[in-house]
Amino acid sequence: MDLENGMNQNRFKKESWRTVLTLAYQSLGVVYGDLSISPLYVYKSTFAEDIEHSKTNEEIYGVLSFVFWTLTLVPLLKYVFIVLRADDNGEGGTFALYSLICRHARVNSLPNCQLADEELSSYKKHVIAPAASAFGSSVKSTLERHRVLQKCLLVLALIGACMVIGDGVLTPAISVFSAVSGVELAMSKEHHKCQEERFDGGVQLDVEVPVACIILIALFALQHYGTHRVGFLFAPVVVTWLLCISAIGVYNIFHWNPHVYKALSPYYMYKFLKKTQRGGWMSLGGILLCITGSEAMFADLGHFSQLSIQTVPLEVVPTVEQDPKALIFVQIAFTSFVYPSLILAYMGQAAYLSKHHDIDNGYRIGFYVSVPDNLRWPVLVIAILAAVVGSQAIITGTFSIIKQCSALGCFPRVKIIHTSSKVHGQIYIPEINWILMMLCLAVTIGFRDTKRLGNASGLAVITVMLVTTCLMSLVIVLCWHQSVFLALGFVFFFGTIEALYFSASLIKFLEGAWVPIALSFIFMLIMYVWHYGTLKKYEFDMQNKVSVDWLLGLGPSLGIVRVRGIGLIHTELVSGIPAIFSHFVTNLPAFHQILIFLCIKSVPIPHVKHEERFLVGRIGPREYRLYRCIVRYGYRDVQKDDLEFEKDLVCILAEFIRTGKVGAHNPGEDSEKEDDRMAVIGTPSTHSEGIRMHEDEANNPPHASTSQLNENESPVTQLRKRVRFVIPESPEIDKGAREELQELMEARDAGVAYILGHSYVRAKQGSSLVKKLAINYGYDLLRRNSRAPTYALSVPHASTLEVGMAYQI
Repeated sequence: MDLENGMNQNRFKKESWRTVLTLAYQSLGVVYGDLSISPLYVYKSTFAEDIEHSKTNEEIYGVLSFVFWTLTLVPLLKYVFIVLRADDNGEGGTFALYSLICRHARVNSLPNCQLADEELSSYKKHVIAPAASAFGSSVKSTLERHRVLQKCLLVLALIGACMVIGDGVLTPAISVFSAVSGVELAMSKEHHKCQEERFDGGVQLDVEVPVACIILIALFALQHYGTHRVGFLFAPVVVTWLLCISAIGVYNIFHWNPHVYKALSPYYMYKFLKKTQRGGWMSLGGILLCITGSEAMFADLGHFSQLSIQTVPLEVVPTVEQDPKALIFVQIAFTSFVYPSLILAYMGQAAYLSKHHDIDNGYRIGFYVSVPDNLRWPVLVIAILAAVVGSQAIITGTFSIIKQCSALGCFPRVKIIHTSSKVHGQIYIPEINWILMMLCLAVTIGFRDTKRLGNASGLAVITVMLVTTCLMSLVIVLCWHQSVFLALGFVFFFGTIEALYFSASLIKFLEGAWVPIALSFIFMLIMYVWHYGTLKKYEFDMQNKVSVDWLLGLGPSLGIVRVRGIGLIHTELVSGIPAIFSHFVTNLPAFHQILIFLCIKSVPIPHVKHEERFLVGRIGPREYRLYRCIVRYGYRDVQKDDLEFEKDLVCILAEFIRTGKVGAHNPGEDSEKEDDRMAVIGTPSTHSEGIRMHEDEANNPPHASTSQLNENESPVTQLRKRVRFVIPESPEIDKGAREELQELMEARDAGVAYILGHSYVRAKQGSSLVKKLAINYGYDLLRRNSRAPTYALSVPHASTLEVGMAYQI
């Protein structure tokens, strides 16, 4: 899969409104799938236990008023008109907000950051805003000075990420279970339940549980195929579902209670709380479920820049920031279609229930009871499809958040499979997929009702919203340079609403709300231990790295010999010589004629342009043939894991030699300023007039040309493919550069050796018990069970040399 094709940014400007409309339509299924299925379980969860539906209708009117104003204030006002504008170059979610704050306040959790990273074109979000206020500057300096505040900010972002993962477990369970609950009404009384007699009495088995489990197993089993194969069905399913529930809502309003619109007045919220008191406050945990998909709507924002599969290739898909029309249609789609459909659906259910008070059990206050009898089977089928689409959206979002955490050093490396060659967001993580499936089945079988599933899902959702509110306040001050009063007003207004719902959800701790807390604690522990161990390991590398002068002085002291070929030393350091190489060269005093210190790193932006992918520089004088190459990826970029990367790396190095942008290292020069002498070299596809590598069969020698550097004719090399650099005729290349290119080509033909470090990390003597547990057991267990780095997956075993070394941290 070649994702390094040339970019054509000018095509964005030519995109028509029709194309953007198509893009917005395609994204409806992904972005609004989770939010649109909430009418399935809101009323059922609200009236499950804490309040009763009386003949005065004060309860149902109060719930409708709460639902209306919650939908209006949180998804519509907060997310659509405010939070969606805080995208990170087209990407959304809690980690996107955290990434924005890190770049504007220098609180990056990645240890190997460089000043050169801040020169990336996407590093700063360009907004029209006033200059930073005195308070904003004070907040920035305070965050940069105090490591404790930086750790608190990281923990806050990790809590949000963990709750999203918990939501990825609970949303498919409650969505599918609520959708199939209509089977009980659609089936006849004689067949809708099956009984099983046991020794200790009768045990009633609802048909909904096995059907929901079968659908969940099928949903997760099909993940490896990728949603792009059936993604074109997502938008029609969601559109059909929204039209269906809005039409049923309009029917119920006019048929049962045309005056139900009066319940939209906030006065009914007051009457509701006055009558129900503590029970009404506790029932807010069910009302909260009407906004379950709001955070997913923000997290899946990147799909608006990814789903135009048929119009433009992956590399040139416009992001929200590159094309503001996409954001406009996000707002238009929600305000003109999704929001009215949901309001009509809730009003219709309330209108039906206001005329039906003979509800004998909590089950019958559900969605399907308000559906006309002759439409229940068709609506049931559409509801199941919509639940699958909504579940797919949160599963994809869970995969994306784990990929972001892994790229930013906060989650163990996992196998990431890109199921589509055209869409960044279409990824599949096998380990996470099966873990989510087992957890989904466990909570579905364990709870067996929407009440406890709703309690668990509600707490996960509202916690993520609170995290977003806190992070948004910092974005308003640090990134948008707005007044502190605006940030405080944002936190106070929306934080108060969300804190009320949070308290109502937390009180249900023993009734299901403990599940997201337990899941988040486990994932939080894994994330923090991995991040802590990774950071300590990098600090050990920094403390034990050797200077460039040490390497340059090895020749006379140890009798270093240079062997043919290219040596690739993989390291996480962006300056200096890693300890593993000094360990290697002191025990085996020889290294290759071309030596490249390769660092593949992530930067806290979603995408790095191809023109800015590589940083290349020399170590020492030109005749030493020592180079450093830093490859930069964003947390949403696809990292190459095939052998084409080796070819690209050699071409980039050849282009660096041809242009000769950077001078050599002078002895005694500060190694910390090494990145100042490095040149930004794009991928081979960005150099239309640059050097190209070409391979010919040995028995078909190419015609001689002044623009080609051919390999030396020898009996050994004639047995292999002939490798040559195709160099443009102009400009002229000096003699030294031509000799350097010739030697690079000969080394490439001799072969590439990969020198990888294999570290054993242990806590040093005198460490605290907590540190020993975290490093010796926690981090070591995660390291042994995590995947190898991406670049090491396709390295030929015959060309690999692993250097083992013990780290005492």
